[in-house]
Amino acid sequence: MTRTAGILGMLGVMVEEAGIRLQKVLAQAGIASRRNAELLIEQGRVEVDGQVVTEFGVRVDPAVAVIRVDGERIPPTSAHVYLVLNKPRGVVTTMSDPQGRPCIADYVHDRPERLFHIGRLDTDTEGLLLLTNHGEFAHRLTHPSYEVSKTYVAEVDGNVKPAALRRLLDGIELDDGPAQADTVKVVSSIRGRTLIQISLHEGRNRIVRRMFDAIGHPVKRLTRTAIGPVRRGNLHTGELRDLDHKELGQLLDLVDL
Repeated sequence: MTRTAGILGMLGVMVEEAGIRLQKVLAQAGIASRRNAELLIEQGRVEVDGQVVTEFGVRVDPAVAVIRVDGERIPPTSAHVYLVLNKPRGVVTTMSDPQGRPCIADYVHDRPERLFHIGRLDTDTEGLLLLTNHGEFAHRLTHPSYEVSKTYVAEVDGNVKPAALRRLLDGIELDDGPAQADTVKVVSSIRGRTLIQISLHEGRNRIVRRMFDAIGHPVKRLTRTAIGPVRRGNLHTGELRDLDHKELGQLLDLVDL
């Protein structure tokens, strides 16, 4: 056995008959054609479980191997689905509503999977919401120990002074404990209203609205524009799409999956 094969064997990568050839896995993931995938391997741009691979005969189990190209994680082959919805204002963040109000299920009723939303958005808050059928992924993404940042744009009452913004960054004591923003930036201010971009790791109920209430600038309109690496981009209100490979790979890294 060669030294490279021995190292890969220790890492759980199989170089015999089991598994799928690495270049085929890359091609199936849409990274490159089979031939171009071989070039990526030859150039030392592909890693498997932290080890650079330069041999074409390497076989992997794509369901468990951590594969990276140029440092970017390639999500494993999986039966799970990962979606992002640009939730409209007025839609309840539930999969059913006994009062008959619009809810998340209205946007995924034609999907065959049993989906659930990751975290919540207030009924009056619009913007990004993730949906999946992968329970452990959802659990980790909402757990505070993984500190996945969320970004919002808030339209608030009044002209917000720098001292008030500093309070958000320094931390505010709420009735259920302290809350602190990671970043705060004024986007615009006109006619007694201020548009502010705020990011934080918090996931408590109505946390952004309560923080702005605490500094005397109630929120009039709130939109979540990013969850970790996932950005709203050109996703229109009410539209649904799959997470792309880069977004999913980055989220899997963030939650150690």
